[in-house]
Amino acid sequence: MADNIFYIYKGKKSLKDIAQLIQAELVASDKANEIIENVCSIESAGTEDICFFYDKKNKALAQQIKAKACVTTKELAPLVPDGVAVLISENPKLAFITLVSAFYEEHKPSPKIESDSHISKSAQIGKNCYIGHNAVIEDDVVIGDNCVIEANVVIAHGCKIGNNCRIANNASIAYCLMGNDCYIYTGARIGQDGFGFSVVDGRHKRIPQIGRVIIGNDVEVGANTCIDRGALDDTIIGDGTRIDNLVQLAHNDKTGKCCILVAQTGIAGSCTLGDYVVCGGQAGLADHLTVGSGAQIAAQSGVMRDIEPGAIVMGTPTVPFKDFMRQVAFLQKNSKK
Repeated sequence: MADNIFYIYKGKKSLKDIAQLIQAELVASDKANEIIENVCSIESAGTEDICFFYDKKNKALAQQIKAKACVTTKELAPLVPDGVAVLISENPKLAFITLVSAFYEEHKPSPKIESDSHISKSAQIGKNCYIGHNAVIEDDVVIGDNCVIEANVVIAHGCKIGNNCRIANNASIAYCLMGNDCYIYTGARIGQDGFGFSVVDGRHKRIPQIGRVIIGNDVEVGANTCIDRGALDDTIIGDGTRIDNLVQLAHNDKTGKCCILVAQTGIAGSCTLGDYVVCGGQAGLADHLTVGSGAQIAAQSGVMRDIEPGAIVMGTPTVPFKDFMRQVAFLQKNSKK
């Protein structure tokens, strides 16, 4: 159950309305007019709530269900206790997203420009935008419609932000062209210098970084993540990509669409990721590598060579997942001798 201080509660709903909303089958039609107060986890759901049960690996959780109703799959429905109204969904994860959004929403500021924000006269601000306290919008910035720019954000000169974007507090955006429907979380740093130096006369000489960061549509960039601008070519983040907190993408990196980069992933310069690539937490990639579309890199893996499309790899240096498990089994067996 969400805390109403932080989230806006939209009100109770009947099981009939819920079934229609999430496109689920309500098994007990005589309960169609029963009222649900909240959507909760199995552990916290009470007799007026609805919960979700779709984890096949943890079937024992069914015994804990005390909710009035439960959204589950056809396979797991027989495990739900008697007396609990069952809604069968073909896609319970999507149903969860839909239902939580129907019960609750985040507080969003009304369109307004706070008096203590600093906006250049040459900046262009779209319709229905909110510009927060002490935000700095520099020369020639273009911000689309329905954007939220929170407190202390800095958007450097010349950047372009699309429609329906949200830049959370204390983030900084520079040398960046951003698409629509993007969410940049708190403290993210986009468009900083790439880490490029050359040894000249025994000292590290900074190499000028004159590229940009191009961010597609529907991209999320997590808190305190850093995406460096390109040295010559651009750093590019593909449509639909999700980047977790504390991720580092170096200069000239390119991701395809709908990639997932989990926390503390570090990608060295000039790497190219195809579409739907997944990097687990703390994965690290050496520079100038290509990762094929659909590849999955397990957590804490060290990638030192190109990865073929669809491959699942693990370890340092990475090897195919099955090979890694054989190596672990071999070491465990032989270390006992």
